[in-house]
Amino acid sequence: MMPSEVLEIFAEHQQLKARDREAGGQLFGRVAWTTVTVEHATGPRPTDIRTRYSYQPDRKAEQAEIDDAHRRGLFFLGDWHTHPEPVPSPSPQDLHSITEAFKKSTHHLNGFLLVIAGTQRLPSGLYVAVHNDKEAVRLLPRTRASCAKQAAMKEDAHGKTR
Repeated sequence: MMPSEVLEIFAEHQQLKARDREAGGQLFGRVAWTTVTVEHATGPRPTDIRTRYSYQPDRKAEQAEIDDAHRRGLFFLGDWHTHPEPVPSPSPQDLHSITEAFKKSTHHLNGFLLVIAGTQRLPSGLYVAVHNDKEAVRLLPRTRASCAKQAAMKEDAHGKTR
C-alpha cells in the first residue's frame, strides 16, 4: 500500500516535458505479516546525477537516509525513479541495480520494491515489483483510497450494509 503523499512525490517528478530529467529516491515503510506499507519516499537530491534517460543516486546520501529512517523505526523497502515513457518497464541497468542492492544489503526481506513512474496518469503509469536476486514479482499499486474501496466492496459482497 502507498499513501497518497508518496504518489504525490512520484507525480511531482514525472517526466512530462521534453527537458525533464529522470528523478528518483528510496522507499521506506513498515512490514506487518503480508502487508507492506510504503510511508515515505526520498529524493531526488541535489547531488544525484540526472539526465533525460539516466539517474545515478548519491550513494552516501542514500546511506544517511537509510540510517535516519531506521532510527525512526522505518525499513528500507526499495527504490523509485522515473522514466520518460507512458507505462514504464525496467531497463537492464534498473534490474542490475535492484538485484545488487538486494544481494549486498543486510536485511530480512524476501525482496526489494522497484517502482518506476512513467508519464501516464498515476497509479496506472507505475511499474511496481518486488525483486530479489532470482526473480521479480509484479504488483498492482494500492493506495489507501483503493484499499478502502476494496474493503467496502468486500463488505457489500458479504451482505453487510454500510
